[in-house]
Amino acid sequence: MKLVKYLSLVTLFLVTGMSYAQDESETPKREPGHYNNNRFKQLYEEFSTPNMFRTASGAPGPNYYQQQADYVMDIELDDKNKIITGFETITYSNNSPDVLEYLWVQLDQNVRAKDSKSPLIEPSGAVPADMASRFVGQYMGSPFDGGFNIQEVKDTKGASLPYTINQTMMRVEMPKNLNPGEKFSFSIKWWYNIPDHTIDRARSGYEVFEDGNRGYVIAQFYPRMAVYNDVEGWQNSQFWGRDEFALPFGNFEVNITVPADHILDATGELQNRKEVFTKEMMNRYEQAKKSYDKPVLIVTQAEAEAASKGFSTAKKTWKLKAEMVRDFGFATSRRFIWDMMAVKIGNRDVMAVSVYPPEGNPLWEEYSTKVVASTLKTYSRMAFDYPYHKAISVHAKNQGMEYPMICWNYGRPEKDGTYSDRTKYGMMSVIIHEVGHNYFPMIVNSDERQWTWMDEGLNTFVQYVAEQDFGEWYPDAIAPNKKYPSRRGPAKEIVDYMAGDQKTLAPIMTKGLNTYNFGANAYSKPATGLNILRETIMGRDLFDYAFKTYSQRWMFKHPTPEDFFRTMEDASAVDLDWFWREWFYTTDYVDIGVKEVKKFYVTSKMNKQVREMIAARGMKESDLPPLVYLVEEGSEDFEEGMRTSTLNDVKTLQEYIMDNIPAEDRAKLKNPKYFYEITFEKPGGIPMPIIAEFTYSDGSTERITYPPQIWRKNDESVGKVIASEKEITKIVVDPDEETADIDVTNNTWPKRKQLGEFESFKENVKGQ
Repeated sequence: MKLVKYLSLVTLFLVTGMSYAQDESETPKREPGHYNNNRFKQLYEEFSTPNMFRTASGAPGPNYYQQQADYVMDIELDDKNKIITGFETITYSNNSPDVLEYLWVQLDQNVRAKDSKSPLIEPSGAVPADMASRFVGQYMGSPFDGGFNIQEVKDTKGASLPYTINQTMMRVEMPKNLNPGEKFSFSIKWWYNIPDHTIDRARSGYEVFEDGNRGYVIAQFYPRMAVYNDVEGWQNSQFWGRDEFALPFGNFEVNITVPADHILDATGELQNRKEVFTKEMMNRYEQAKKSYDKPVLIVTQAEAEAASKGFSTAKKTWKLKAEMVRDFGFATSRRFIWDMMAVKIGNRDVMAVSVYPPEGNPLWEEYSTKVVASTLKTYSRMAFDYPYHKAISVHAKNQGMEYPMICWNYGRPEKDGTYSDRTKYGMMSVIIHEVGHNYFPMIVNSDERQWTWMDEGLNTFVQYVAEQDFGEWYPDAIAPNKKYPSRRGPAKEIVDYMAGDQKTLAPIMTKGLNTYNFGANAYSKPATGLNILRETIMGRDLFDYAFKTYSQRWMFKHPTPEDFFRTMEDASAVDLDWFWREWFYTTDYVDIGVKEVKKFYVTSKMNKQVREMIAARGMKESDLPPLVYLVEEGSEDFEEGMRTSTLNDVKTLQEYIMDNIPAEDRAKLKNPKYFYEITFEKPGGIPMPIIAEFTYSDGSTERITYPPQIWRKNDESVGKVIASEKEITKIVVDPDEETADIDVTNNTWPKRKQLGEFESFKENVKGQ
């Protein structure tokens, strides 16, 4: 019976200790629906049930399939009239287990049609002042007629096929259903007016230079097959101008006819290089294939400026082929400079390429191709070796857009050739970002139309890694800075957004078109979350292995968010459901601090709290085994002499040691002199590791990181007892701002003194 009493009392002590200093009356109340352990529930309710197409591990299943769309195209660009005409033959392969009754084709340029509904979904209001150009375009001009003009849709026998156009989608009726394993070929003939992309930042179009020449960056220029998959059937969600694209992989043969004096580069491998290159260009190209440290000019600035003085009426056709790509884009102008440099990726050579007008120099000639090469190396390390033979960076005013093997990027010096750091780093960052899109989503082919963050967020995360790599590989390029000034990635950069008005926030897991703060929601927040996982929660080794596993599992396939979430856990053995739920499915925030610190001394004398506990159970002190008691400094039981007492003065403790611990082990025992109970609080909803830095009286510091699971049984506050040989003089939570904590005023003990304006001014003057 006495043993039962002992065990019961010990249990009571433990429970009391666990809940100690968690006064319910002082604890902030949670919103309805939040309860202990809710944040650590598994994501079974949110996730789809695994099946034969997509497994519970996050890998493609044994019955995974994807459709294929192959294109043969003849394109002509009319420079004089700013028109593109095209004829394409599409061969669509039904690799699904389903019978298809019709096909859906995307007509992206219809977002710019005269009768487009896209402008009608955006609210507007009267502004007190506006730019004259914008006012004219808004209220006085006629809408630009930039939609597709479909001239014919026919089968291979020349018979017309019925079709229906619904805004940016076209449904094509086939003569008969397309069964699993069958293919269907049909052709489309079309034309459209090319927009000036500088007017409203169109993703594709032309720019007019001061001499009257145009630089074209052309994409979404052909009717493109929509995706059909196991998740939602046809992805035929309308293109309203923001959400980007979901596209199947396929092979392309594209012949592009442009003025004979134009320089052109595009997705795919050039098939007739000797026909379109001069002999000098061929020689330079061969040199570039052997140059790994310095770009070789294929077309010089002097040559581009000389070509700009004439407007050839002759034509030249550039022939390209690309295998296993999801899209096609090209850039062309007589005013283009062109340089190339080889970069070693794995055991292959890849050509890093830049195309830019003289307006881009000296900035572009100095940095662009080096940035392309550096980007390929970082992304290949983080994901998989770049599989294509080239990556092209094209300079276009105010642009930032990506397609397989080619992208357009901003960053233009002043007319006198000078440029600011902001312009330089802006150019470098957009090149890294857009070249990086070759990986996400051009190869790891997620559905941009639905899950913007899966390409923009993942890509922005790796962009941050690539920016830091570039600063290490090319230190002269970022001098006098010692570190690349990344705008997105570090946790502290997302704090202002996370602390924003909840009315203007949306979960990351929201269709991009419907989100507030699109840039922060789709780019910054997911990128920052992944950086926190890598640097603070998982560690680089575990994270990088899992991230690479995801990338390699899903390269040239169509992943969903669940495939990513599941793979990251499957390959790391780190349970992250709590993180995905809070960071991706809610708009909650991080706020962790030090609520209270109590100092204790050890004694053999029973304190008041224990006396009351045993009295309530009808027990007395003689019923208890020898115990060690903790007495809080300043409490009713505290005696001044305790400050100088040591563990050697605690009789019951010393008796236990002498009776139970062998002499050879006694010397190994620690001898802490100070005992603290620290209560950490979590006013914010998102659990995070508690990164606590302790400063001791001798000036030394120590960091202890408590895993996020410390919050699993109490979502609001937790206590930790620290036994130390040195006195603690300061505690700081998250000293390096790793967790996106929105309020650091509660992160320090003792509490920082809040200075008034005059005191703050004096402190600032002292620091100068």
